[in-house]
Amino acid sequence: PRGSSQQAVIRQALKHAQVAPSEVSYIEAHGTGTSLGDPIEIDALSAVFGKRTEPLWVGSVKTNIGHLEAGAGMAGLIKTVLMLQHGQMPAHLHLKTPNPYIDWDRSSIEIPTQCQPWEPATGSRIAGISSFGFSGTNAHIILEEVSPREHPPIENERPLHLLTMSAKSKEALVAMVQQYASFLSESDASLADICYTAHIGRRHFDHRLALAAATHQEVQEQLAAYQAGNVQPGIAQGRVLANQRTPKIAFLFTGQGSQYVQMGRELYETQPIFREALERCAQILQPRLDRPLLDLLYPDPESSITNMPEIDQTAYTQPALFALEYALVQMWRAWGIEPDMVMGHSVGEYVAACVAGVFSLEDGLKLIAERSRLMQALPQNGKMVSVLANREQVEALLDKQRLSIAAINGPQSVVIAGESTAMQDLLTELANQGIRYRPLSVSHAFHSPLMEPMLEEFAKAARGIRYREPEIPLVSNLTGAVVADEIASPDYWVRHVREAVRYADGMATLDDSKIDIFLEIGPKPILLSLGRMCLLNDSSLWLPSLHPDKTWSQLLASLGELYVRGVEIDWNSFDQPHTEARRKVVLPTYPFQRERHWVESVPTRPSPLLQAGAVNAATSFSQSIKPG
Repeated sequence: PRGSSQQAVIRQALKHAQVAPSEVSYIEAHGTGTSLGDPIEIDALSAVFGKRTEPLWVGSVKTNIGHLEAGAGMAGLIKTVLMLQHGQMPAHLHLKTPNPYIDWDRSSIEIPTQCQPWEPATGSRIAGISSFGFSGTNAHIILEEVSPREHPPIENERPLHLLTMSAKSKEALVAMVQQYASFLSESDASLADICYTAHIGRRHFDHRLALAAATHQEVQEQLAAYQAGNVQPGIAQGRVLANQRTPKIAFLFTGQGSQYVQMGRELYETQPIFREALERCAQILQPRLDRPLLDLLYPDPESSITNMPEIDQTAYTQPALFALEYALVQMWRAWGIEPDMVMGHSVGEYVAACVAGVFSLEDGLKLIAERSRLMQALPQNGKMVSVLANREQVEALLDKQRLSIAAINGPQSVVIAGESTAMQDLLTELANQGIRYRPLSVSHAFHSPLMEPMLEEFAKAARGIRYREPEIPLVSNLTGAVVADEIASPDYWVRHVREAVRYADGMATLDDSKIDIFLEIGPKPILLSLGRMCLLNDSSLWLPSLHPDKTWSQLLASLGELYVRGVEIDWNSFDQPHTEARRKVVLPTYPFQRERHWVESVPTRPSPLLQAGAVNAATSFSQSIKPG
């Protein structure tokens, strides 16, 4: 060992690290314990770090594990990292008598003989690590403890978080669940950061699991239930098959009857994309409504009782549903969820058409605002009733001058609309025949003859809209089939006011198109149950966007189901509102399912040539041969 070379490499490391010698409080020495090497190394350290008031602590991991030769430097690095992590300085073992060949008084070097707190006099903990090779290859690195990063406070954080796990096999996923259960019982990392790291810091394999929770404890409880075989509704699990095609998704846009005060409020407060889209709609609607849209959606608690009837007035219901559903689509799209097909129900078809590119957002809101205004101005002398019967049964009972079929929602689900007096006569007949029905809470009889007085004026408004053919396959309410250029005309939207919604036929079209996932875009699930009635033997996935009183739990449950089905999620965009405050944290490592590939030896019998008799015979034969 050469002291001058050791000094040179240490000084170079300090220079590159931009650290003064006085800032270093610990050295992990090469420290082989030899009578020649140790004095040379200590002299080199004394020359570099000099005499000072605070001690320079020096230790070596070789007292714990011996000399690992080429791996010795790595062992010292690992030890020092652990020291920085825990803020502790372990004892240098087996030191009884200091080396007499070292001038200890010349420097401030001290050896820790017992575990003690690592408390530098000033600044942060900084250490140097030396590793000197027998051939003259010398190395020294400088390490500094990580200063806690300041995280800006998160305003309007989402109340729940989605934890995702994935593995290459079912066995590995089960092992990963066990790892996370143990990890969460000890980790002090925030659940938001744990989920964020799992989203963007891990590869997503075929066997998947997702769950939504608010706390570590909730995650642990759900994982415990999963391990016990009691899979709770909040846990989504699935497998992405090899060569599986990307699942086809249809967006279903809800119509009137699904609205309620405060719908989507949590998203408005926590999701910038949703909020921006909703505020844009509110701005466009401002000259077309006599009340601000956001006041209708999110009134003050003191006035919510007064405002509840207002959101149920069709003049406000239709624009409010359009705006909410449009904002939901912008959020889903930002998260990477794109529709392969779209279909709406009544008012919902306006949003579907806007999303498909039939008209712009401005034109769509203009048209729906005029439609709702004209409908609100009509006399409220109609009723709508949902009947549990097929179309043929219902048509046979109708007074077609005053009543009509407003919607065919399923094989045994038909909605009738028309004059109140005629409707009462029909209800009496339905009761006599034992046919079940349910009156709907609506202000007008939509899709009925009572809409005809508004059609001429609405046609004028419809002619002022610029239309285009759909860019996304759109299933029509009027035909139940995929529509093309016929939807890009004023006449289509005039007919849409008066004619029946053929929802059941539309579901059959989506089924024929091999849709795998139906995602309802609306404030609460209504179309999903109707769709299931249409496709009784269907194995599709039916997902709501929102549900009253459980906005985030429903939304994250649906996102989790999409994830485990193999839909690609844009996780960066999902966490985008809080990216600056999020940080990557240490998570459990992948639970490799190890296999033994050692070739086992097979016992063999000795060769006949090596048996005792054969050896003796060979010896006798060789002895019988005479030289020459």
